[in-house]
Amino acid sequence: MKKAIITGATGMLGLTLAFEALRKGDEVYAVIRPDSVRKGRLTENEHLHIVPCDLAEMKNLPNLIPRGKGVFYHMGWANTGRFRNRTEEGQNINVAFEEDAVRAAAAIGCTKFIGAGSQAEYGPKEDMKIGPLTPAEPVEFYGMAKLKAMEKGKKLSEELGMPFIWMRIFSTYGPYDKSTSMIAESLGKLLRGEPTAFTPATQIWDYLYSEDAARAFYLAGEKGRSGAVYCVGSGCGRPLREFIEIMCKTVDPKAVPGIGKKPFPPGKVRNLTADITSLTADTGFVPQVSFEEGIAKTAAFMKNAGL
Repeated sequence: MKKAIITGATGMLGLTLAFEALRKGDEVYAVIRPDSVRKGRLTENEHLHIVPCDLAEMKNLPNLIPRGKGVFYHMGWANTGRFRNRTEEGQNINVAFEEDAVRAAAAIGCTKFIGAGSQAEYGPKEDMKIGPLTPAEPVEFYGMAKLKAMEKGKKLSEELGMPFIWMRIFSTYGPYDKSTSMIAESLGKLLRGEPTAFTPATQIWDYLYSEDAARAFYLAGEKGRSGAVYCVGSGCGRPLREFIEIMCKTVDPKAVPGIGKKPFPPGKVRNLTADITSLTADTGFVPQVSFEEGIAKTAAFMKNAGL
């Protein structure tokens, strides 16, 4: 059996990736915080092994996971959420965690390291599509730390002789999403019958369902090219207002979207569409879940969970 080691395994993408790896028949080692309140999301499975280990203790992983070949997916990241850009120090601790994770993966005997990057590494862009070769010019602490983690993680992996791949995530959504994301927060209000308010939402955006994003990561672990940077998105941009209208139509066709009730925040209006050409060419990844289908699934999950 193949082995998949996943940090941040209770977050939306880490959890969905764990399910994908189990579905493929892998032995999965889910690395989670020892005091995680989300541990219950990881359903029992004979091939699922929960490994309590804080990000600050990544150096201990070789003592907690059997040595042998496998793919190490580093999805964990400290200080996320709405206030992630509050301090530079709060983000930069993740750079050291990335290096610790790389060393641990090599010590365990992993044959590939997959890091989770972000579109925030690019900074504001007006390009029709943003790809691996688009200059990375982050303007926020979160994006700066992600870029630094990629650079240091890649260099260290090369020194240790372990293939390294960096996945820049654009906008994902789905079950177990953060309650503060635009999709989750808006769906919650619509399900509760509360009013919503948005900017004019004219910018071009790119949303990818969590199961598709997890599959992209898994395929990169199987077929990805060493040293590659891949953009993780649908590859098909649409005006943000169209996504909002689909949400309203799915949950409550009578709801008034509230588009234009809020001004754009200060700064440039971002267009955000991923260029997934290299990801598709190298791994065969093609999104399978439409936004309409993904939103219906996400809304049903939230309704059943009482969110």
